[in-house]
Amino acid sequence: MKIIDLTHTIKEDMPVYPGTEPPSLTPASSYEKDGFKETLLNMFSHTGTHIDPPSHIFSGKATLDSFPASQFVGKALVIDCRSLSEGDTINLNLIKKYGDAAQNADFLLFNLGWDKKWNSDAYFGDYPYLSDEVLDYIISGDYKGIGFDVIGLDPISDASLKMHKKLFSSKNIINIENLKNLDLCGSELFTFVCLPIKIENSDGAPARAIAIIEK
Repeated sequence: MKIIDLTHTIKEDMPVYPGTEPPSLTPASSYEKDGFKETLLNMFSHTGTHIDPPSHIFSGKATLDSFPASQFVGKALVIDCRSLSEGDTINLNLIKKYGDAAQNADFLLFNLGWDKKWNSDAYFGDYPYLSDEVLDYIISGDYKGIGFDVIGLDPISDASLKMHKKLFSSKNIINIENLKNLDLCGSELFTFVCLPIKIENSDGAPARAIAIIEK
């Protein structure tokens, strides 16, 4: 069995969504003074590798803590989109080439190779995004979630969050952003675990995402 970490580390100088304050990790207790170490965490709920539920966009929709734990575990398939150029759309052919595996997956994870730009200004560039056809395909499917190695489901320039709205108005599903290492997961189904911090009435939360590859 091989475990692949798909999670960016939360630290003070990490990339965050434009207009959001970066996290602060403040020493609250020390070995010398208190006999133990404790840190005060101050960060937004959509920091780093994190999960969006429908309540991120719509009042009264499902919060992250209302989902059963089973929502965050299942079979995933990585869709290789690294052939796309900046600003391109992810078309349905990129999914269909995986055959039945795409329909049998609980999660579709889109590998744009964008995690290689982490910690650079290029990370906030014009990354490829889902076509309307692909979004309709996801909505009509039986998926627990989708995920990306970029900072958002919507194009970086779309402040209206049109794709978030269309996805979450249609079904209870989770959207995972800022994944990494999707290129290490292969082209077949694997076990995917992405467990968020359980916060009351959660509009989103950082998560630890891993791939479990059976050898």
